[in-house]
Amino acid sequence: MNFAAQFLYSRVLKNRSPRDHSREDEDYDPFWQSYAEQLFLKKDDNKVKKQDAPALCDLHCCKDGPIRNGLIGQKPPSINPERLKDFGEEDYLNGDVKTWEMKIVSRNEELLRDALSRVPQSSSRTSLSSYNKLIRFEDISAAAFKIQSGVQKTPCMYSRLSKQYGMDIYLKKEFLQYTGSVKERGVLYLLTSLPQDQQRKGVIVASDSNFSMAVAYHASELRIPVFVIMSTSTSPARVKMCREYGAMVISYGTTAKDSQTHARRLAQENGYLYLEEEDSAVYLSGLGTVGLEVYEQVPKLDAVIFPAGGHCGLLAGSAAALKHLNPHISVIGVESENFPVLQQSLKAGHPIEDQACSNHHFYGDVSGLCFGSNSLQLTGKLVDKVVAVREEDILISMLRLLEYERATVDAEGAIGLAALVAGKLPELKGKRVAVVICSGNLELHLLQQCIARALTLDNRVCRFSLVLSDCPGDISKLLEILAREEARVLDIKQERTFVTSELFTVEVTCTMETRDKIHTAQLRNALLERYPTATWTER
Repeated sequence: MNFAAQFLYSRVLKNRSPRDHSREDEDYDPFWQSYAEQLFLKKDDNKVKKQDAPALCDLHCCKDGPIRNGLIGQKPPSINPERLKDFGEEDYLNGDVKTWEMKIVSRNEELLRDALSRVPQSSSRTSLSSYNKLIRFEDISAAAFKIQSGVQKTPCMYSRLSKQYGMDIYLKKEFLQYTGSVKERGVLYLLTSLPQDQQRKGVIVASDSNFSMAVAYHASELRIPVFVIMSTSTSPARVKMCREYGAMVISYGTTAKDSQTHARRLAQENGYLYLEEEDSAVYLSGLGTVGLEVYEQVPKLDAVIFPAGGHCGLLAGSAAALKHLNPHISVIGVESENFPVLQQSLKAGHPIEDQACSNHHFYGDVSGLCFGSNSLQLTGKLVDKVVAVREEDILISMLRLLEYERATVDAEGAIGLAALVAGKLPELKGKRVAVVICSGNLELHLLQQCIARALTLDNRVCRFSLVLSDCPGDISKLLEILAREEARVLDIKQERTFVTSELFTVEVTCTMETRDKIHTAQLRNALLERYPTATWTER
């Protein structure tokens, strides 16, 4: 009876569809559809050509056709190990047991590399996003292994800002990468995944963004010919830096659109691969390695804050890694109130393309348009919250990082901390939070303006005007009051000609530096007590 029951059960297993097998055998994954389910739908065919078989192994198969390395074949009959001797010969005679030989000649390649090799390469632009819909944790792990020798494993350090904001803050300092940006991770994995013939031909990009800088540097390091097309309005410092990385820089056109059109034409004529920042699985997997490192460096994390905006690849890729490792970690994105591209795209269910930014030089890549549905889909599934902050909060965040962390970062790097500065996340009080500081490419002519504006917003620089009689000793009395209040004079101006007051008076305008908001209020009260007509310049 036992033999008959087991024999019938083995027949039932044999007659079941491959889809049923896949549903029982595969691991449960809450975020992505099973890749194995698609593979089971492909039936083995005796007419498969030799070149279609995997190059990683030589197969000598049974009469049912070849079995590819990595695919699951037909499930053998279920036989108890104790009774294998009794039933093995009978099952073999009945044709229920099939045998094959497999000779492994090299190790398996990563899934992303295999997927990329099947993508038809085009010289006009990269179109990987249409072939790789969503990334898996295995893809991010493969990217981390591949790029570990080419990028820095940046520190994630406890910040002195923790006491000020009532939580344990850890700063992931991605601005310490060689080009000052986290984009190096995705770019390096993207370049190393290109076919060798395309690497010999070269790549071309058309922008002055952090993405182009990363392409220029890593392509040169990999000995890939690289061309960067920049508009004539690009900062000379950026052009010089890109050339020092090893790229051939060509200035063309007055706008970014002109440069992109010229770059595409050169790509078609010369066989270059036109690269632009997209949300392909390869690029997102490289950016997602940040989430792996943060999880490894900071134990017992409660939340991780990332910059968002239109280019939300870092947020989407890292969220995929963090949610796989610990679904209880909150993943939060931060963007600007001036152009909440991500929030509007999530609300609409598709990328919004009509958002315009009038201050691209300050916001950088955060101000870009939403560049793909893959990142948007991952963000909608995995990101817990997206908040928007004001420009004033970003400037104060830049000031805090410069003072407390000695870190000079741009708006994209400081926008994550700005959510804590603005008090947008009160639920994180008393928790352990990691903030990704992703970029530090702030141009010098903007640095002075940003710091001066931030000091004013932080009530540490103030300005007032008052009218004095043009007599000896009056200005010295004013300076005595300022010295008694321990305020530092940054600038003082006297106007005698263009004044509306009576003759023989002088209008004095002073710019002062104070400790904080309380000190500014004390100075104001002291001056109004002595000079009631004094006026203060509002921020």
